[in-house]
Amino acid sequence: MTALSDIPLTRLDGSGTTLDAWRGQVRLIVNVASHCGLTPQYRGLEALYRRYAAQGFTVLGFPCNQFGEQEPGDAEAIQQFCTLTYDVTFPMFAKVDVNGDGAHPLWVRLKQDRPGLLGTEAIKWNFTKFLVDRGAQVVKRYAPTDEPDTIAKDIERYLATSAF
Repeated sequence: MTALSDIPLTRLDGSGTTLDAWRGQVRLIVNVASHCGLTPQYRGLEALYRRYAAQGFTVLGFPCNQFGEQEPGDAEAIQQFCTLTYDVTFPMFAKVDVNGDGAHPLWVRLKQDRPGLLGTEAIKWNFTKFLVDRGAQVVKRYAPTDEPDTIAKDIERYLATSAF
């Protein structure tokens, strides 16, 4: 099985990377959408990013159009929306599927490592969040309705641990 940090990723600008680019950081990985009732969570995600970035924390946003076609735009439209509407500065990635046969390998792995309620792996909706510690272990899964500010205590706990 490929290490979580080695799974290939594509940034919103089309460039390639892996989670290893954020080695030693605490990461909050989120499937996002621009036309969802939960879209205002971008504001809270950005606030977390700005609050904790200097301590080794990042938010990683992965647009997804699988839920009610709530992310219909192309990369340019997504970037423009995030920048102009929510002043998003955390890293954003190319649109992905998080469920089904075409699910991105990162999301397959996140779901395997941290299943949801009653062991279900499926992502229920946009803004499902996974917290990854400094050692690249998936340590928490949050429901779409969990507001970003409620995650702060967990982020602080994992920021307080050594890198690996």
